[in-house]
Amino acid sequence: MDIKKCFGLLLFVFVVDCNPGPLADIVVDRYELPKVCAREVQTEDFIRYHFNGTFYEDGKRFDSSYERGKAFVSQVGLGKLITGMDRGLQGMCVNERRRITVPPHLAYGSVGTGGLIPPDATLVYDILLLDIWNPEDKVQIRTISKPGICRRTTAVSDFIRYHYNGTLLTGEAFDSSHSRNTTYDTYLGQGDIIEGMDEGLLGMCVGERRIVIVPPFLAYGETGHGTKIPPQATLVFEVLLVDVFNPKDDVTAEVREMPKDCTRRTVTGDYIRYHYNGTFQDGTFFDSSYQRNRTYNTYIGMGYVIHGMDKALQGLCIGEKRRITIPPHMAYGEKGAGNLIPGSAVLIFDVHVIDFHNPKDSVEIRVTHKPQECNMTSEADDLIHYRYNCSLMDGTLLYSSDQFDSPSVTTLGASKVILGLEEGLKGMCVGERREVVVPPHWGHGEEGAVGVPGSAVLLFELELVQLQKGVPEGFMFVWLGEIPNPLFNALDLNGDKEVPLQEFSEFIKLQVKEGKGRLRPGVDIEGVVKDIFDNQDQNKDGKIVEDELKIKDDESEQVRRDEL
Repeated sequence: MDIKKCFGLLLFVFVVDCNPGPLADIVVDRYELPKVCAREVQTEDFIRYHFNGTFYEDGKRFDSSYERGKAFVSQVGLGKLITGMDRGLQGMCVNERRRITVPPHLAYGSVGTGGLIPPDATLVYDILLLDIWNPEDKVQIRTISKPGICRRTTAVSDFIRYHYNGTLLTGEAFDSSHSRNTTYDTYLGQGDIIEGMDEGLLGMCVGERRIVIVPPFLAYGETGHGTKIPPQATLVFEVLLVDVFNPKDDVTAEVREMPKDCTRRTVTGDYIRYHYNGTFQDGTFFDSSYQRNRTYNTYIGMGYVIHGMDKALQGLCIGEKRRITIPPHMAYGEKGAGNLIPGSAVLIFDVHVIDFHNPKDSVEIRVTHKPQECNMTSEADDLIHYRYNCSLMDGTLLYSSDQFDSPSVTTLGASKVILGLEEGLKGMCVGERREVVVPPHWGHGEEGAVGVPGSAVLLFELELVQLQKGVPEGFMFVWLGEIPNPLFNALDLNGDKEVPLQEFSEFIKLQVKEGKGRLRPGVDIEGVVKDIFDNQDQNKDGKIVEDELKIKDDESEQVRRDEL
């Protein structure tokens, strides 16, 4: 036989004898090689493999691991196998297939064995290598990816949630948390999982991916596990860490944005409105108030929210932004919350405080500008003209008098505006400016109003533009000085003992002009005068005589009031 042709038949040969006759050494044909070979069999390694054993002469099968229903396990190079196999398995890779031809003197020699192998038999083994390990092996960790920021790594006694794909060295899958659509949850370093994983999961960051290779003696050893993990199997886990916490963890808060001015911070009993985005530690979103386009509203420290949030919402300022991390024992615990939040999940809330108040709060008034001269201030019954901006406490503008051609007009005490604004407009001078904070129970309450959210604290920027002193409710005219005595003679300008409407009107307008009396502001003067006249003209004959004239006098309010 041509020697070149002889070598061409074999991919790998330890010793080749191309002369006809008995083989001098084993012949190895590596007829199927894996693309990647991370490790080759060496002396003292343990291997797990399938084989078919046939006679060289006639191809008759004498043994097969496939027929036995389980792979063969042995240590290489220490005489536990026939010499030809000890040599022929050297340098083999997992998933490699090779054919090893073993001459008699490297197999069972001139004696044979057990009636199964006759004397001087040349044996052929078709081998598929499934696994390889060594008693000196350790857990292997290969990092696939790592997050840019890692604030914490796993440690003994932590509770972790992770996804994994589990395969044998051959790549055959035996389990996957992804297929169950749920994480694997366990304590770390306390013997709740196989020893190799207890070690391989240490030092991980949330969001990190790694490969963990566990030798059999740190996995399920000689017994294997179930039907998918055979005895003496090396296990390969591709792991993604989803969550980590420790039972001793407390709520943590990271201030992301702080307003320049913070005159007050939240305390137990306050009612708060805030926006939030809720995520798990791996960044997976689970809820958001922004998506619902409304704030989350609750009392603080009174058990209306999860314990961790109740605690974390203490000591915040209006406008502050915080990232709040809540361990599961201060959130929804081992059970989670429906389909939204899995058991034992750490929750992260990015919170933006819109406003807060206390049910005992009164209206807060801050004077931002006061004119030097302030001889007259607003009070009940006055007709006032004022400018305003109405905003939420986060600066969101709701309404403004600038939207209209002229300032707003109202009569104080007439319940034309919300109570808090009424309070803020009292005691102002013309030209004075104020900032008035109105809690919801002085504003639009829990229900809110058109354009105003429920339970919203309102900030009014006010300027008093004009002030017309008013008259008490139920009156159309009041005297500011002494009433003429006798009054009828003063009314009867021409002295004819009767006062028609025109004469009456001239008299009233003269009193107002000279500052002796005041008509109800903001109404039609002619109409008011006519109403006063009609009230005095008891017989409705179009004129007032002395016997018809009546005056109201209310000394308790220290102002003389007249039906006129």
